[in-house]
Amino acid sequence: MSKVIQGLVFVVDNNIDTDQIIPAEYLTLVPSKPDEYEKLGSYAMIGLPDRFGKFMTEGATKTQYPIIIAGENFGCGSSREHAPIALGASGVEVVVAQSYARIFFRNSTATGELYPWESVEKLCDRFVTGQTATLDFDNNQITNDTTGEVFLLKPLGEVAPVIDAGGLFAYARLTGMIPTKS
Repeated sequence: MSKVIQGLVFVVDNNIDTDQIIPAEYLTLVPSKPDEYEKLGSYAMIGLPDRFGKFMTEGATKTQYPIIIAGENFGCGSSREHAPIALGASGVEVVVAQSYARIFFRNSTATGELYPWESVEKLCDRFVTGQTATLDFDNNQITNDTTGEVFLLKPLGEVAPVIDAGGLFAYARLTGMIPTKS
């Protein structure tokens, strides 16, 4: 079955670090507790400079932007796995960046919270926050529905089934690497 994600995009540029994604003061929230998971999501991207606008509407627990478009080195900084968890909890399904800090990419895969697609070219200059995009998993491409432009993405490869399963432990159970919960 083909997978497509369509929705509004939130655009940032290069070197968005984990403190901008979820500042350290919110790391006391425990994502395994449903109410704290939701609260963590409500603080996603709260550390961004004002020039990007608001990612979350005041008082909301979910963002209107299921797709983030970024430049180079998205998720740099500390190794906190709270960063992709906060984005996933906020309703983000995919980040499309020109490149990632490797730890953010690994944490996105391990937690199964979101798909970290890498773009072939820098797309944060080709999209504007609030435009609609369609990401086509089968064809490794994202379309700017506002302009009609289509951009190639690098294949997700072996991380796709891990994220599809919901993270490393879910994937390991699904494939029989560890026993399923009874």
